[in-house]
Amino acid sequence: MTRSSRIGESGTNVHLRSPVGRRKGAAMTQSPLDNPEIAAIAWARYKRLLKRWGLVTLAVCVVLIAYLAWQFGLPSIHLYIATVLGIAGVIMLTVALMALLFLSSGTGHDESIDDRD
Repeated sequence: MTRSSRIGESGTNVHLRSPVGRRKGAAMTQSPLDNPEIAAIAWARYKRLLKRWGLVTLAVCVVLIAYLAWQFGLPSIHLYIATVLGIAGVIMLTVALMALLFLSSGTGHDESIDDRD
C-alpha cells in the first residue's frame, strides 16, 4: 500500500474514517449483539460478573485495611483511602475489560468480522 493510498489529500488517515475497518478487505456482517434478546442476556451476564467481582474487591479491601491497621496502626487516613482506591480501581478496571472481552467472544461478536487477507 503506497503512502498516497493511505493518506487522504487533507493529510488525515483514510482508515480512521472508513466504516468497514482498517483493512481493505475487512467487512462486518451482522453481529449477534444486534439481536436484543442476545444482547440483554450478554449484558446481564456482564453486570452480574461486575457485581460479583465488586463484592470480592470489597472483601479484599476490608482484609487489606485490617492488615494495614494491625501492622502499622493508624498513621493517616489518607494512606488507607489511597490504598483502597488504588487496589479497587485496578481490580475493577481489569475485571471490566476482561468481562468485555468475554462478552465479545462469548456472543460471537468477534466472529462477525469477515477479514479477507
